[in-house]
Amino acid sequence: MIFLYILGGIVVLVILLSLIAPKYYEVNRSIVIDKPIPEVFDYLKHIKNQDFWSPWKKKDPDMKQEFVGTDGKVGFIAKWDGNKEVGLGEQEIINIVENDRVEAQLRFFKPWKSESDAVTKVEDAGNGKTKVTWGFSGQNKVPANIFMMLYNIDKHVGKDFEEGLTSLKEILES
Repeated sequence: MIFLYILGGIVVLVILLSLIAPKYYEVNRSIVIDKPIPEVFDYLKHIKNQDFWSPWKKKDPDMKQEFVGTDGKVGFIAKWDGNKEVGLGEQEIINIVENDRVEAQLRFFKPWKSESDAVTKVEDAGNGKTKVTWGFSGQNKVPANIFMMLYNIDKHVGKDFEEGLTSLKEILES
């Protein structure tokens, strides 16, 4: 009987935690680049350029990559298969608003399965400068959302975004 009470308590605890745990996540970072919007946007809309500034490419420079479609166009897919820090996944351009935003869907298969909506936005920062905002968002499914109570995704992924944006700035301003 004690075993049933303990088991019931665990089930109730998991249910309660899944109800109060975050069901949505969003991470983004911004940087100002001393170049005009059209020049910055033209570089950003080509996913292959991420190889030069992405922090994940630095974490596994030998990752296997495959590309499907025309880079810089809706429907382009970049696939990767890397080490445990990079995992296995793909990114598909789903919308481009010229000189405004590139929207993509990120599909991760390893080390865990998930989908996220990614966006890279540009906006006028005045005096020929461009503010670039890079981010992603998605749903935390039950029961995995309980883990998100212990893991600060904004802190961990945010630092990667900051590193990537700093590299992007260096590339575009050099």
